[in-house]
Amino acid sequence: MTLRTSLPGLAVIGLTVLTTACGSNPKRQSPAVTPARPPAPAIVTPAPLPDPIETLIATSQSHFAAGERELKMGHLERARTEFDRAVDVLLESPYGARTDARLREHFDRLVDRVNAYEVTALAQGDGFAEKPSEPASIDEVLKIATFPKPDAEPGTAETVKADLAATEHDVPIPQNSRVLSYVELFQGRLREYIEDGLTRGTKYLPMIQNVFRAEGLPLDLAYIPIIESGFKTNALSRAKAKGPWQFMRATAVEQGLKQNWYIDERSDPEKATVAAAKYLKSLHKLFDGDWHLVLAAYNGGMGRVQRALKRSGRDDFWELSADARYLPRETREYVPLILAAIIVAKNPAQYGFDITPHDPIAYEKVELPRATDLRRVAEWTGATIDDIQALNPELRRWTTPVKYADYAVKVPVGTAALLQARIADAPASDLVALKWYTVKRKDSLASIARKLKVSRADLAEANNLSVKSRVRAGQELVIPRAPATLLAARTERTTPSAVASRAIGGSAPVPASGRAQTSATTYRVKRGDTLSSIARLFDTSVDKIKNWNRLRGNRIAPGDRLKILTSDSQ
Repeated sequence: MTLRTSLPGLAVIGLTVLTTACGSNPKRQSPAVTPARPPAPAIVTPAPLPDPIETLIATSQSHFAAGERELKMGHLERARTEFDRAVDVLLESPYGARTDARLREHFDRLVDRVNAYEVTALAQGDGFAEKPSEPASIDEVLKIATFPKPDAEPGTAETVKADLAATEHDVPIPQNSRVLSYVELFQGRLREYIEDGLTRGTKYLPMIQNVFRAEGLPLDLAYIPIIESGFKTNALSRAKAKGPWQFMRATAVEQGLKQNWYIDERSDPEKATVAAAKYLKSLHKLFDGDWHLVLAAYNGGMGRVQRALKRSGRDDFWELSADARYLPRETREYVPLILAAIIVAKNPAQYGFDITPHDPIAYEKVELPRATDLRRVAEWTGATIDDIQALNPELRRWTTPVKYADYAVKVPVGTAALLQARIADAPASDLVALKWYTVKRKDSLASIARKLKVSRADLAEANNLSVKSRVRAGQELVIPRAPATLLAARTERTTPSAVASRAIGGSAPVPASGRAQTSATTYRVKRGDTLSSIARLFDTSVDKIKNWNRLRGNRIAPGDRLKILTSDSQ
């Protein structure tokens, strides 16, 4: 019994002790706090100092790139300034142009590139290289037209029928299978030609329609250039017809259009349109108001159509052209081609054409007292050379005519006053880079041409002479080859190559007055050059460089010397 009663007692005592311990709530001890260490000072890595050599090279390169941009725009003076500066920043620096291997490499490449531009890029615009022409649309269109043409789809025939009923035309347009087949062809194989021509024509159609309206001509005839040239001002056909209205040389002269060494007014949109209006009116009178016969004569010639009418005893184009004996195929196809073009041109959206119109061409005119380089005109008006040439497509070369009193050059609207001010202050030598030759005793055109290595015909035509003309001692002749160097137009200035040559101890080449420049240059290959990059630099091809240097492969090495022919020898 004692043992049994003592066990509960022990339990009570244990519980009491436990309860007392839990209820005592002794004061808590704060944990020790380790004071925070101050942050370690940041290690600042100083920015690397710019490499002065790389900075110098970058500055020089930026000026060279600016010169290239100006040159592409035809701005010779600004290009010259930038090229000069690209060299001068090297020569004027404390490091000189040759104290560092990187500088030497950049300097050598820079001089070569500037010289390459002098020899090639500027020689292309030497004032006497004729601007390239573009293929006339009519050659390709008529070539395609000689193949079997598709029959008009029922949908096309219905569209044309509704269109002719709703749209007023001032030239009669029959809805026959020949016209309809061309409407079908325009929506297929010839779509690109027609769309390009319609888009390009939006620049000229307002002017053409104004001229035709003033002359009392049908406005539908304003669309003839869609087929003739695609409205390209410098279009030249295989038959040598030229301009938007594709005049042959003799017909153009009959209609009062001037043509000589410097200009070809067949390419002047406004003058050629006036001539076309006169010609169409004369044909209209000759063929008693039958516009279909007029169109046939415009293509094949009035004499051919008159003979065909006489031989056949017929007076209707459709009857006449149904027999292949009387008119050539080109003329038989030409009339339905033009009529189909008129149908589509008046409502292009109905035939699936999406035409984005251009603003009508606009310009101001400035009379020039002397021959002037078009690149000067571009620079002084703030335009590009492409802008100026586009406004003056009748100019065959990069200069306005020599010995042409008060030739009026077209410039962008708002720039005429700028050009007039510069022309008034500019010396004659600043206007155009021309070479002149003073005729000596016993000289003839043939001997001068041989001496100066130019074509006798070019020499004569450039001076408004015939090839059989005699020249007299003391007479001044313009030589149809302008200076090939960048700064030859102003020889009192120092050329980039002359500046460069000072640094390498040489002397700049001075072209002999009136003499042809060398036809080749030597290029020293630099590290990183490829045949492709050199070809681009000299505006030539890899194949030509390989042929000139008898290279079998494409491998070249720094230090190699390559012969490069200039543009007048290519």
